[in-house]
Amino acid sequence: MKTRRWACMAGAYCLLLAAIGRPGLLCQAVAEERSKTKVVLIAGPCSHPPGTHEAAAGARLLKHCLEHAENVRAVQVEVRDKWPDASALKDAATIVFTGDVFPPEKMDQPAKIKADLAKLMDRGCGIVCIHFATGLQGRHVARDGSHPLLDWLGGYYASGCPHHRSIARVCTATIVPEKGEHPVLRGWRKFTFDDEPYWNIYFGKKGPAENVVPLATSMLPADKPQKEIVAWAVERKDGGRGMGIVLPHYFRSWRIDDLRTLVLNGICWTANLDIPREGVKSRLPDLSTFKPASVDP
Repeated sequence: MKTRRWACMAGAYCLLLAAIGRPGLLCQAVAEERSKTKVVLIAGPCSHPPGTHEAAAGARLLKHCLEHAENVRAVQVEVRDKWPDASALKDAATIVFTGDVFPPEKMDQPAKIKADLAKLMDRGCGIVCIHFATGLQGRHVARDGSHPLLDWLGGYYASGCPHHRSIARVCTATIVPEKGEHPVLRGWRKFTFDDEPYWNIYFGKKGPAENVVPLATSMLPADKPQKEIVAWAVERKDGGRGMGIVLPHYFRSWRIDDLRTLVLNGICWTANLDIPREGVKSRLPDLSTFKPASVDP
């Protein structure tokens, strides 16, 4: 319906511009709009206290950052709070999830949604999961820990699973970019903040697969620190790309430029966009613009 409405409006404006001698102007704008890379943001169910997780507000914030990026101009973003129909996803370059637990497991008809996702992944669609959206619980996975998300994303936060125990704790953490030339590493530096990183992520029985690349690490926990992966990328056999990041817990943490650059780089990379040398840059209005229940916890 929206596509037909847009086509009708475009046709009317083309006639108007033709009448005043500039028929190509709007047609060029229509072509540019259609050529944009489509990102679909799925804000899943969220029951955390105000100021934490804020799945819907976080999705609106990411939409703003992607569509107003200073050095990337070819992105169109849709935000949904329910699983879209097939027509809305057929041209999606990547799908980004926010919410409490991997959202398809908490939405209506999880089996259907995962089947839809499998078709999207098979054609090379990207996937990004942010913070708790990387999470699976014992009732979602097989006894050996297998789940489609492990293949699509490369790893997951195991919450209440018998086969593996990931950890979540509010603490002061320093997030450090891994050394290397991966495009998602461009333009951001290490940063320290108070948040709730997850660690001991489940990457499979033998640890990260060969196609999983650590992007960011942190020394966790403070009393017995060891290097833990907190963001990672995967290039799948189907040609698709995925990124998981176990941050941020607090909505206020989106103020951190380096964190936003890391996440925006990952979204654009999974959508097969070129990442600028300086990373994807964005500026934010006041965080209350995105209508969280609360900016601070």
